[in-house]
Amino acid sequence: MAPLSTAPLPRVLPSLAPGTVLRDGLDRIVHGHTGALVVLGSNPALEALSTGGFTIDVPLTSTALRELAKMDGAIVLSTGLDRILAAAVHLSPSADLPTTETGTRHRTAERVALETGLEVVTVSASMGTISVFAGSGRELVPRPDQLIDRATQAIGALAAHRVRLFDSLDRLTAREVTHAVTLRDLAQVAQRFEMINRVADEATALVSGLGADGRLVSLQLRDLTEDLTPLASLVQRDYVPDGSESLLLAGLGTLHDPELFDVVLVGRSLGFPDAVHLDSPLAPKGYRQLAGIRKLPAGVSARIVERFGDLAGVYAASQVELLGVDEVTPEVARAVRDGLATIAERVLSAQ
Repeated sequence: MAPLSTAPLPRVLPSLAPGTVLRDGLDRIVHGHTGALVVLGSNPALEALSTGGFTIDVPLTSTALRELAKMDGAIVLSTGLDRILAAAVHLSPSADLPTTETGTRHRTAERVALETGLEVVTVSASMGTISVFAGSGRELVPRPDQLIDRATQAIGALAAHRVRLFDSLDRLTAREVTHAVTLRDLAQVAQRFEMINRVADEATALVSGLGADGRLVSLQLRDLTEDLTPLASLVQRDYVPDGSESLLLAGLGTLHDPELFDVVLVGRSLGFPDAVHLDSPLAPKGYRQLAGIRKLPAGVSARIVERFGDLAGVYAASQVELLGVDEVTPEVARAVRDGLATIAERVLSAQ
């Protein structure tokens, strides 16, 4: 099943979610086998191409929307989508505007969206479908059962990508312990983070389209993603390229989906100098491994890294040398030594 595209409609989707007044009214129109054209908002451009109809300016209710749709012409809502401003309005957008639609209602909706910059909703009497026109794009508004099915698929994909991410992080940790990290290892981790970002964005859009019906899916989504942002920040701090302020994980967002599978392009997008190739060695700072030590007070990790330079230096530091770092007590020094030893033992035994 093809993923639902929601990019052009971020403002409108929550208002069209099941359980909202607008969606209830549109569903009533569908069930009544009546067509409709509803403009979501008003501005001078819309007024310039509007004639006829009548101004009512009443609160938006589902029953009022259903009854007004029985008349010819468009219904115009307020910008806040909480009032019906006018009904039975005749819209005359420019015939010179391009359109790919064939039906009169949909051709008008597409041209009005292009000319006014407003979103326009249509209900097809023959097909029983709801569409939204925004700019030059048209999106079918899926039924709740379709949204739930696609959201469930997205959550399943997200869970699978999360497993792969942590597998790649475990491999990165093992390479860090043996001082054998290359740009290739880092690029593979970065790929996984970006894949999760893209699936999570799609899942978020689907959840927003579900409204109150998406509460359980929203909890699943949060459970799968809320710990990944701080984890990505630690990776960024560990691998800041020379001469840069941070690792450019966000730069991967500019890559198209096929490009994201090209590890060479991913490596180049992270902000390393051109002289650094995929098999070039990298020296992690050690923030991520130190963050896994529970007894380490906040802020101490940065001082340890600053004192010893990188993760290899931290591993080589004795307990006495660790005690020379500000706020490192004997208990903290032991926790660092024991914690790093445990990490090393775990990843090496798994190989």
